Amino acid sequence: MRKDSRGFKIAFIILLSVLVVVCFLLGNAKGTIEIGVKRIFEVIMNDDGSTQRMIIWNIRLPRMILAALVGVNLALSGAILQGVMNNPLADPGIIGISSGAGLFGIAILVIFPQHQQFVTIAAFFGAMLAAFIIYLLAWKGGIQPIRIILAGVAVSALFGAGISGTLVFYSDRVYGALTFMNGSLSARSWPEVQTILPYTIAGIILVMIFAQKLNILILGDDVARGIGLNVEATRLSFTALAALLAASAVSVIGLLGFVGLIVPHSVRLIIGNDYKYMFPATALFGAVLVMLSDTFARTVLSPTEIPVGIVMAVLGAPFFLYLLRR
Repeated sequence: MRKDSRGFKIAFIILLSVLVVVCFLLGNAKGTIEIGVKRIFEVIMNDDGSTQRMIIWNIRLPRMILAALVGVNLALSGAILQGVMNNPLADPGIIGISSGAGLFGIAILVIFPQHQQFVTIAAFFGAMLAAFIIYLLAWKGGIQPIRIILAGVAVSALFGAGISGTLVFYSDRVYGALTFMNGSLSARSWPEVQTILPYTIAGIILVMIFAQKLNILILGDDVARGIGLNVEATRLSFTALAALLAASAVSVIGLLGFVGLIVPHSVRLIIGNDYKYMFPATALFGAVLVMLSDTFARTVLSPTEIPVGIVMAVLGAPFFLYLLRR
């Protein structure tokens, strides 16, 4: 079966779907107290009041669901940005969108902790502000992808300085913000799942509906305009969607880097650039990567927990350098 054939792409998506189920069960089974797969199904289906039921239902099940949703959102955001900017180095963290969301999210957490219900909204506005500034800096008779990347790096540094300044001025409230900075799924449960789920569903629907527009956009601006596509409006709309997906993930677990860089590029190497297949494969692979990383972060030094953001940084930094050399 050829790699560029429709059958190969569908088979790859099916394989990823199986891996999602395997990683989900693995994450629920592993921990300080190990629980067998059969027992997992038993305690989910029947409330027997046992300790295992409490561990699965209140801790591991929502945590794995949240890890999957965060992986989906960040991976799709990265796939969109790489397509819009025609650059494999594009990623919500690298170009500043996550930093914008992070600055506004941290501002709510440390300055207005009594209004934590507005973290998602604030993170979205921060992400959109970062995207707007990037476009403003990159605009020069039109948008060139390389200018967006360079402007994004500068904006990321600017918002990163803002985050550091906020933590310095409110050092007495820094503990919660440190968890946010490193990207952690610790102590996350059903409320965070309910927060991110609508954005994930909406994002998946929108990217599948408009995948063909992104396929046209990556052919180049001149070709896309010749076909009749409004290039700037399409690029702006996709960037807003990428910002929304990234902001929703940042708002529930904090700054988690490199998912949007590693996943879309890896999927592209395997099944090519057709976004009709890339989007579902990217979403599934993103879920697999974050669930596996979080399971490793929870268990490698058990009972001590490592923030999943640290695990992703260890994986992502060498991958970024590899792409840079390519």
